[in-house]
Amino acid sequence: MTSPLQHLAVIGAGAMGSGIAALFAARGLDVVLIDPIEGALERAAQNIDRQLQVLSSSAGAVPTTMRRIRYEAGLEAACGAELVIEAVPEKLELKRDIFARLDSLCPAHTLFATNTSGLSINALADAVTRRDRFVGMHFFTPADVIPLVEVVRNDDTSEDTVTRVMAALRDAGKRPVLVRRDIPGFIANRIQHALAREAISLLENGVASAEDIDEVVKWSLGIRLALTGPLEQRDMNGIDVHCAIAEYLYPDLENRTTPSDLLREKVREGHFGAKSGQGFYTWDPERRDRVLREKSAALAELAAWLGARSGA
Repeated sequence: MTSPLQHLAVIGAGAMGSGIAALFAARGLDVVLIDPIEGALERAAQNIDRQLQVLSSSAGAVPTTMRRIRYEAGLEAACGAELVIEAVPEKLELKRDIFARLDSLCPAHTLFATNTSGLSINALADAVTRRDRFVGMHFFTPADVIPLVEVVRNDDTSEDTVTRVMAALRDAGKRPVLVRRDIPGFIANRIQHALAREAISLLENGVASAEDIDEVVKWSLGIRLALTGPLEQRDMNGIDVHCAIAEYLYPDLENRTTPSDLLREKVREGHFGAKSGQGFYTWDPERRDRVLREKSAALAELAAWLGARSGA
């Protein structure tokens, strides 16, 4: 039986990369966090200290966790890792270049994983000679809090790679699911974007305010989806009932294949959301930071409650 992974490298020290590093370090792995951008590692260390405060209540993080994380600027520092997780911005050629360099630096047995939200795993795996040891590993923000991770195969990913990666994620307290086919957006983002497309259309057509649309989702669908997925809910409601509703509702749903005019307008005006101070809502820095802290803590509590309820 293959021994558990002990040494991990994370490439990219942004919010996602630092969250992944904090997660695995809190579970006892030795982690090297790599980023060549000036100041990135210092900011990451501060973020990780904050993230570990959240993890401490749900995952038993201890002060020594910070000592399990090493900070390095060069990719050479990944050579001793059994698993390398790339978490750099969503640019295909940037990711491919990093993996091509890692492929020549790391031993043949090292596993590679890309934390992409929906780029082709096959296209990324083409950058390496070890396609059988290459997977997608899609974490959700905040990476150290949201339990689920999508593990995505490329056409040549081996069963051993899947088994080892899934085991490492379970050991870290995650709930991994296997995406058997490499499709754009995988599972979660396809469903999320279908929901967001309809929500933006409702706002664009003046059906309700942004606040009320979000209120409907949070306090009807959201609260139920925490316990019952959409397919199970169809079974509980009756597939015949769902089919009858679909007959008249589907033709009226938003089905455009390009971003809405409202969405494009927001981008043109620089209204990118919380990070720019304006999106569908107005965000001052104090409110943004407070909401992020409160939501991370609340999500950790909810995840712990759901895990205890399901016996996970």
